[in-house]
Amino acid sequence: MARLVPTLDPAAQGITGLRRLSGGASQETWSFRMDGGQGQHLILRREPSAVRAGGSGIGMAAEAQVINRVVNAGVPAPRIEYELTPNDGIGTGFIMTRIQGEALPHRILRDETYAPARKIFARQAGEILAKIHQTDPTGLPVPVLSPREVLADLAERHSACGDARPVFSLALRWLAEHAPDQNAPKLVHGDFRMGNLMLGPDGTRGVLDWELAHVGDPMADMGWLCMESWRFGNADPVGGLGRREDLFAGYEAAGGDPVDLETVRWWEILSALRWGVIIEEMGSWVRDGTDTSVERHVIARRASETETILLLHLLEGAP
Repeated sequence: MARLVPTLDPAAQGITGLRRLSGGASQETWSFRMDGGQGQHLILRREPSAVRAGGSGIGMAAEAQVINRVVNAGVPAPRIEYELTPNDGIGTGFIMTRIQGEALPHRILRDETYAPARKIFARQAGEILAKIHQTDPTGLPVPVLSPREVLADLAERHSACGDARPVFSLALRWLAEHAPDQNAPKLVHGDFRMGNLMLGPDGTRGVLDWELAHVGDPMADMGWLCMESWRFGNADPVGGLGRREDLFAGYEAAGGDPVDLETVRWWEILSALRWGVIIEEMGSWVRDGTDTSVERHVIARRASETETILLLHLLEGAP
């Protein structure tokens, strides 16, 4: 990292405070500050040296292109300062500006510091999603995925895990029977949720982690944000902080297409299944020794929670 100093800031003398940040299920995130010069506080986002088979991300180079595109379109996101090359000897990734704020959900949901942000979160999230979905995706190296293709991929990934889960089978059947058509595909973030949003007392300051970006149904981002696991114990459906009505109103007011409530519900149900399948895959990482971290063990045991969420949705019509 020190060898990159002249490239990042010719007036700087070196770097200080290099440390790995917690969080990040698939990529590493490191924080550091330039010593001297402009004294920038920067973030290194880096692909782990042990790349897991079956990863679903678009790759770091493609992610950097997506971030550059959405920043230019006015979406609040960290600006890319430098993309790593093989000659740097650090691996694959990029260096970006650091957005000051908080991303840890339990602090945002409960700390009084963020009370003003909580009041406006749902509508603001809708406004940001509208900007993302209006960003021109032409030429971006990202997949184009219809609802049925997303569902087929989940079915295949679940089958590969080898676990018999009748609730997942029920959900797969229901989702296949009610799958929406692919209408007006847009650029989709793919992981727009608490934990990937940086907030300050004034509201949402940045959208992080674009590795699952693709072109598809924009209602997918809303369903994922409203999925129960991302409420972290709070009752309000939009990230645990607000009402769906405010999310949808903010979206449409900012130029987003009219919201299809049934399609959002379909995506919210698929989102619970998607998280359950991701948890299954993390369990396989633990079993085959690819990732035996405490974090992976903790997450890998939680697939049963998504089964409960699915049953509530499918059998009782839970909000």
